[in-house]
Amino acid sequence: MVVLLKEFLIVLKLELNLSENTINSYKTDILKLFSFCDLCGVSDLDNISDKLISHYFLEQQKTGLSTATTARYISSFKSFFNYLHQNRYIHNNPTEKLTSSRRYRKLPIVLTVSEIDRILNVPDTSNPLGLRDRTILEVMYSSGLRVSELLDMKMSDLFLNDEVIRVTGKGTKQRIVPIGSSAINWLHKYFLYSRTILENKLKSKNVVFLNSRGTKLSRMGIWKIVDFYTKEAKIQKEVHPHTFRHSFATHLVEGGADLRAVQEMLGHADISTTQIYTHVDRDYIKQVHREFHPRGK
Repeated sequence: MVVLLKEFLIVLKLELNLSENTINSYKTDILKLFSFCDLCGVSDLDNISDKLISHYFLEQQKTGLSTATTARYISSFKSFFNYLHQNRYIHNNPTEKLTSSRRYRKLPIVLTVSEIDRILNVPDTSNPLGLRDRTILEVMYSSGLRVSELLDMKMSDLFLNDEVIRVTGKGTKQRIVPIGSSAINWLHKYFLYSRTILENKLKSKNVVFLNSRGTKLSRMGIWKIVDFYTKEAKIQKEVHPHTFRHSFATHLVEGGADLRAVQEMLGHADISTTQIYTHVDRDYIKQVHREFHPRGK
């Protein structure tokens, strides 16, 4: 249980860009639930039921648990078990019926177009791994993919002649996403000069992006690729794979893209999730006003 909690906390930090205080709150809340499960003789995440969690809250209420703290516990538990269920670590989600409160989300870190270009130009594309890395970065920025979506992409999901790819997102929901000409160009080069070298006929299983052993790249492998090239490009921001997704969406909104279209491309079930990028856009508009309006400074 603790191993999966650590993985979840890493995702909160690197993909959702949550603060250390928020992450520590998640950790504390979930560890308290784990301790309660131990007392009840439950040591397997799949055996944690909605009844057990309800029992936990009943016991906590006896100690005078506040409404605010209860809401925080519910938010922590739902986020954790949703993550486990979406990644197939558990068969049933025991928090489905819990009512959660809305959580404040701070604005994501976003790269400028110039910073994206600097990162993309770092990989040495004369060798197979450098060419693979450049292609990965191009595809992430071109289509705004989540890390899991990039890792799970199969050769059969690519429709490059039509300039689209098929993406399997959260809850195994599929969507069709456009892919730009630059990413298509790099994919063709990758297939010719890199994947043919990395491929292992017995292990590759039709996966698009392969590691040096010819198998599917890991989530940590993608994080390391992004971290390395960001530092090499001397970008002074905390950049992670999800930053490319945020940048993809923000640049579309800044360019005047319809929010519903961006929602569809990102695979957001609720447009309120996509609306965070309109706040980023407002910051951009204010910046433009300050720089170019005679009375803006």
